[in-house]
Amino acid sequence: MVVERPGRTQIHVSAPLTGVITHVHSLPGAAVTPGTLLFEIRLTHEELVTAQTEFLKTLGELEVEQREVTRLEQVAETGALSGRTLLERRYARDRLQALLKAQQEALRLHGLTDQQVDAIATERRLLRSLLVTAPEPDEHSHEEPLMLAADAEAARRMTSDPAETQQEHLPKIAKQMNSAAEHPGHLLVIERLAASKGQAVRAGDPLCTLSDPEHLLIEGHAFAEDRDTIARTAAQRWPVEALFPGLEEEEPVTGLQIARVAVEIDPLSRILPFYLELRNPRIRDLTGPDGQRYVEWKYLAGQRLQLSIPVAHWSDQFVVPAAAVARDGADRLVFRRNGRLFERVPVHVLHEDGQSAVIADDGSLFPGDVIAGRSAAQILMALRSRAVPVDPHAGHSH
Repeated sequence: MVVERPGRTQIHVSAPLTGVITHVHSLPGAAVTPGTLLFEIRLTHEELVTAQTEFLKTLGELEVEQREVTRLEQVAETGALSGRTLLERRYARDRLQALLKAQQEALRLHGLTDQQVDAIATERRLLRSLLVTAPEPDEHSHEEPLMLAADAEAARRMTSDPAETQQEHLPKIAKQMNSAAEHPGHLLVIERLAASKGQAVRAGDPLCTLSDPEHLLIEGHAFAEDRDTIARTAAQRWPVEALFPGLEEEEPVTGLQIARVAVEIDPLSRILPFYLELRNPRIRDLTGPDGQRYVEWKYLAGQRLQLSIPVAHWSDQFVVPAAAVARDGADRLVFRRNGRLFERVPVHVLHEDGQSAVIADDGSLFPGDVIAGRSAAQILMALRSRAVPVDPHAGHSH
């Protein structure tokens, strides 16, 4: 059965800070790329505003104290000032520096990133709003939820601007987001939207759930007695085939590898799960009239399939379709072309399953022989019906 990758397929996006959602940019079912703008949040957390204000106040006092220390150092060089006065002002400056570092850590505890703290110090403006974007599944930075675009410098400038300035930049940011979404790349699907415009959210409240359907797993089930066989197949890296029932014209998925085997057996069913990685291709990619991108994937979580697990390796043997081999009592045979006719050829079958059969290279067949690739059983039945004599008195009595 096709299953999701635990901890990787489902991605939860939470509110990084307390505030009110002012805009929702994506809809459920839409496909987005990492960095795509999802939500706009106006910050309302009073403690955060107070912490930013105290930080800016301390920063201003530190600059004033530093200028005073510089001035006194110049005066002290002339001998007109005692060293005690200069030393006291330096101590006051050091205390402000220690306080500033503590306030920086307090801002980080509130959820701000290093870039945003630096932006507050550089621009001397309070952080009033945030743009929440889709995270990158393969990167695990704590700053991901607060990134505004692929350009980190643009994100830093935007988050430091007041709400009025941010509104002026939003059309440009949205255009950049849509342009990035048009290019092929890693896609995420919005499975569930947990927030709406005007909703007040606290830090940590869920905003939406994203799904990464491009990379899935196949969960296979084997009996506990087959553990050694599954382990040997995984160790030898023999390719596994997957066939999806109901898709008769569909080619089987080949070249799969067993990624891992479960560490425990189900005590009730005595089933041993094992897992294979499955790449999920896109079969449809279009943009709706609302500008949202919608993608349809070939395989879905929960879809059932059949696995063909190799258990042994043969070299220099013949592999034919299973339908090319007919059973005649205890014998197996194929039909080889001889001119305009097909002749029966007894063969020794080393292995047979629902898809193929392995025939021993013992001289019964040779490379280049043409055989009936399917319906061998029907051909045998037709030959038998011709060989059965007909009773001339069948169908009436005297």
